[in-house]
Amino acid sequence: MTYDKMLRFLWLAALIFFPISCNSTDTVTPTQSVTDGAILISAGENFALGFFSPANSTNRYVGIWYNKIPDRTVVWTANRENPVRHSSGVLTINGGNLVLLNDGGHSINNSLWSTNVPTSVNYSSARLKDSGNLVLTDDHQRILWESFDYPTNTLLPGMKLGLNRQTGLNWNLTSWKSADDPAPGEFSIGLDPLGVPQYFLKKGSRPIWRSGPWNSVRLSGAPDINSDPVYRWSYVANDEEIYLTYSGNNTSITSRFFLDDSGSMRSLMWNDKNHRWNVMRGANQDKCDQYANCGAYGSCEPSRVAECECLMGFEPKTPGDWNLRDWAGGCVRRRSLDCDGKGDGFLRLAQVKVPDTSRSRVEPGLNLEACKEECLNNCSCTAYASEGDRGCLMWYGDLVDIRVYTGDDEGQDIYTRLAASELGE
Repeated sequence: MTYDKMLRFLWLAALIFFPISCNSTDTVTPTQSVTDGAILISAGENFALGFFSPANSTNRYVGIWYNKIPDRTVVWTANRENPVRHSSGVLTINGGNLVLLNDGGHSINNSLWSTNVPTSVNYSSARLKDSGNLVLTDDHQRILWESFDYPTNTLLPGMKLGLNRQTGLNWNLTSWKSADDPAPGEFSIGLDPLGVPQYFLKKGSRPIWRSGPWNSVRLSGAPDINSDPVYRWSYVANDEEIYLTYSGNNTSITSRFFLDDSGSMRSLMWNDKNHRWNVMRGANQDKCDQYANCGAYGSCEPSRVAECECLMGFEPKTPGDWNLRDWAGGCVRRRSLDCDGKGDGFLRLAQVKVPDTSRSRVEPGLNLEACKEECLNNCSCTAYASEGDRGCLMWYGDLVDIRVYTGDDEGQDIYTRLAASELGE
């Protein structure tokens, strides 16, 4: 055997017995694209990015999913409304942006999706992080774009749910249209900054659940939000942004919050033993979680035979409807307010989810007694409550979406305005 033949023999033997390892990268660069069938895997192998088809569909989408969970669970989708019809999709870098092309990458004119960042950088790359965040940076590692700023139907640890006051960017969740179609569906959950900020789950433009405001400990309408030892919620509100975020207390547990195509917002944790997602809790679980179920000045308590009652000093606006258990019309005052600052008073309503705060405001530095006097001096003020160190919260207009809690430390006390004659009774 000649020397050249010997070298070729040894090279072939090496390929057979010691195959070359092809490790997946976690980065898209101008020279390293992602084609259909290839995937990115984050450095710690927590998440993967690639092309996928939903159940009962042949359309192809670029998505991010858990890499170590056998049941592929997609947590983010790029081209929700513009699927690739064949397996010719390519995710690449072009002009500093991350771009999805549908013709094998031969023409930039066939773009189906792009990060669309105004930039003139010479070089950029997109890296899939172990948090599940896909981050586009320039050659100085400055962030140009990140997928966490554009959530789809899933909230992961470290993601924000809220509003950037400076840029107007909304961090909200939108359901898939169906299990077979990741296009934006009819359900969404996001922050309403009007009055005192709170979160709404909506079907189209119609509210179906309200979180209530953050009261320094939790959301008023989600009393058990920080009762689970697995994760911890935080609320940030300043001149630049308002948002909720959560972090896992146990890194070995995989958790996510998920808005499904039926409008249910659920907390899920992966059970590795049983290979399934366990549902821990939901945001809208009973009739009293339905927004304004009892109308204006009505209170809801699920343990009642008839869950809706009018607040003290009020009566059904349409008694016939209430007899049919149609509470939507709400309640009206039995006696008019005096509104001169002297003829009215307040009645304490204990342990409740506070009313809709869209028409309310926080009065900083006022204790409960000073808040009472401030409210009495304004005829439009209908209720007040303590906000602890922040001051007090005052409502203007109808009180809507009140829920009574029965557990200790679940709700807050509010003080509703009534005519003095009602208080005498």
